Amino acid sequence: MKKILFVGAEAMPFAATGGLGDVLGSLPAALSKEGADVRVILPLYGQVKEEWRAKMKTEAVFTVRLAWRELYCGIKSLKKDGVIYYFVDNEYYFKRDTLYGSFDDGERFAYFSMAVMEAIEKLDFYPDVLHAHDWQAALSVVYLKCLYQSKAGYGDIRSVFTIHNIEYQGQYNFGILGDVFGLDVAQYELMDFGGCINLMKAAIVAADTVSTVSPRYAEEICTPAYGKGLDGILRENRYKLCGILNGIDYRYYNPAKDPAIPVNYSWRAREKKPENKLALQSALDLPMRRDVPLLAVITRLVAHKGVDIMTEILSKLTGESDIQLVVLGCGDERFEHYFTELARCFPDKVRVLLKYDRDLAKQIYAACDIFLMPSKSEPCGLAQMIASRYGAIPVVRETGGLYDSIKGYWEEGKRIHGNGFTFAGYSGAELYERTHAAIALWRNEAKRDRLMSKIMRTNFSWAAAARDYLAMYDQFNA
Repeated sequence: MKKILFVGAEAMPFAATGGLGDVLGSLPAALSKEGADVRVILPLYGQVKEEWRAKMKTEAVFTVRLAWRELYCGIKSLKKDGVIYYFVDNEYYFKRDTLYGSFDDGERFAYFSMAVMEAIEKLDFYPDVLHAHDWQAALSVVYLKCLYQSKAGYGDIRSVFTIHNIEYQGQYNFGILGDVFGLDVAQYELMDFGGCINLMKAAIVAADTVSTVSPRYAEEICTPAYGKGLDGILRENRYKLCGILNGIDYRYYNPAKDPAIPVNYSWRAREKKPENKLALQSALDLPMRRDVPLLAVITRLVAHKGVDIMTEILSKLTGESDIQLVVLGCGDERFEHYFTELARCFPDKVRVLLKYDRDLAKQIYAACDIFLMPSKSEPCGLAQMIASRYGAIPVVRETGGLYDSIKGYWEEGKRIHGNGFTFAGYSGAELYERTHAAIALWRNEAKRDRLMSKIMRTNFSWAAAARDYLAMYDQFNA
């Protein structure tokens, strides 16, 4: 049985801010179903609810040495969905108001990574593969290679480093190499990138395998346009780079049983979906109409999510078309202002909710007919998969995981190809044209029903991805 230790900064449902939390909360269970012994280790944040804490047991208490510090560490555990989750307990570092964004994040996650290394011995769980995720866990790969590989039990551990978003790399001044990270001049070359410490770069070089969350993104980040400065390092390490498309949790995102939506439905009972639209229209005080296409945007309101090209076309599109639009999310002030003004100008067509709420998001997925996701870059993306699961027609730009998961709609006789509407160039004009095409198809009831049936049956579960990950781990046996 393959033994895997996932190392990451967040996991649903314990503490999460985004896609990384979804992955660490779902992929381990899928791997467990395939026969692997999968365990996950993450910080015990203050945000972890008492209902989970009550189920934990203390596995070990010990001291972690990080540079000149001697620090308390407790390891607690609980089992969920066949997976053992370990939690690193240290209130000084992790009892904060937020998961990230503290002035000492570098020190916090250096401590976390060193605690992981020590916990392997204390728990007597020596994995075949240590699988670290994003820059917050990058030092676990570095510590394994530089400080622990020669220690008894650690020599056979292989490492995988997954890049979920290359924009966030963990960059620091070299003045803290020894004092904070507990490394010395022997690791200078490994840690150096452009005259500063770059934790992601170090993990890319140190890891046995590097993965990303979609095949397309693995190609894109090797180019200057997407590599955020690390494209050269990635090209040098291209031989160990692969992309595996994420999935979504089919139990959590299940319109047939979802308690968060007013009316449950499935692809076999998709005629019930419009009841959710009527419920949302009522809740948001929009005109209650089955015959109007409801468009939705659920995203952070930032430029790389395609919000800038949306602002180029939505005023015109809303003004000239019989549509409704619901926007959920918050972000840059200029975009929040744009959508607030859009709602003011079209009070019978547009509602804007400047927040994020998971249950409300699922209600919008269940209600909407067309889902807009024109990202400039998107490592994987989960929203387009969730929207598809709930029967909305996705309109996406062909980048990263959007390219890998959504293929352009076209017809061949009575046969439907693709599962959405896509465009290649990053322009408002292309987004406008494809959105119009999606609206036109939606107005054809027969075509809409056939495409909706196909979209809802597209398999975005974790099962296929889990098998790909196991194949990646198996390469270490070759």
